[in-house]
Amino acid sequence: MATLDAVALGKRIAATRKAKKLRQTDLARDSFVSLPMVKAIEQGKRYPSDTTLEALAAALGVDPTRLLDTYTGAETRVHAALPAISAGLAAYDVPLSSPRRTLDELHTIVAETVNWRLAAQYGRIAQHAPALLGDVLAAFHAARDKRAAARLVVAAARSVDAVAYKYGARDLSARLVELMRWAVPYADDPLLTASVAYVRTEVFFTARAHAAGTRALEAAVDAAPAARDEDTAAARGALHMRAAVIAGRDGDADTANSHLTHARRLSEQTREGTYLGTAFGPESVRIHELSVAVSLGQDHVDDALAVAREWTPSKALPAERRSGFWIELARAQMWGSRFNDAFESLKVARGIAPQHTREHPWTRETTGTLVRLRRADEETLHHFASWVGAV
Repeated sequence: MATLDAVALGKRIAATRKAKKLRQTDLARDSFVSLPMVKAIEQGKRYPSDTTLEALAAALGVDPTRLLDTYTGAETRVHAALPAISAGLAAYDVPLSSPRRTLDELHTIVAETVNWRLAAQYGRIAQHAPALLGDVLAAFHAARDKRAAARLVVAAARSVDAVAYKYGARDLSARLVELMRWAVPYADDPLLTASVAYVRTEVFFTARAHAAGTRALEAAVDAAPAARDEDTAAARGALHMRAAVIAGRDGDADTANSHLTHARRLSEQTREGTYLGTAFGPESVRIHELSVAVSLGQDHVDDALAVAREWTPSKALPAERRSGFWIELARAQMWGSRFNDAFESLKVARGIAPQHTREHPWTRETTGTLVRLRRADEETLHHFASWVGAV
């Protein structure tokens, strides 16, 4: 007999399929799920396993939480992968195996993981991370000219680091950053060196060593190539954006605003885009204006809210960055006693990038505060708070 949960889930899958103008046979083919199983799930007669739900979601082009808002399979997969990732890093500088894939094959899968990172698809990265790290390291050690292989090591490690950092494995994240710093000199690419300096800031955020982080980023700006084209302007601009935020965390408004000014000027020389895995351009700088105001604390709530009154990010930006905007806006709205608006912003963030929203500490903090204050629609809020682990 069908349960109410299975019926509701089946209806949501069917509605999503129809909105995508797909037949059941199309969904079965694209998801590699049998047609009888697809029919039974849509009718509420069968409840899909996590693997089946993920396959259906991938075929429909949506995150599994769009079909089942209580889904936590990505978290399970990430935590299951962390020990294997850690073990693979233990001897990163020692050749342990022969390459199984060519550099061209690795370039394709690494590019895909970069896209997954930007889309906040952390569960998918975790599924491939241990084998991918082993493969890029094997290719690096076997290569005579290590430049291309080193770039792959850096890009793969950065994608895996996003998973470790977002899911609280901060020691593992720091080791992945060190892997990037070890590999990047072999790439002989000053722009890639600048991007690794950008990522390294995570270590300073974790340690709350904000003044040291600001100095490290300023040194990276000094070492970066002069802004002569879009790529070089984006490299320097991204470092300035990052420096603005960490200076804000340090309570240094003057330094933060100075870096924002530099980033804004450099963004005028670029189109919004992704440069060596980092989004930069006019919209990214606007998002960092909000980030800086929130980093500076509650006294700057009006500055944060002013950004959102005039502008919100477009869908052209990566999902991870867009969801971050709404999470930070929710924090500012809560400080400004705009509790319903704060909850609405969190729901927008969830719709854009559920995995990023669920694992963001400020999501839990803001949601927990709203629950304690008993603000917003109570039943819906408690459901959301349960999903993020705030209650």
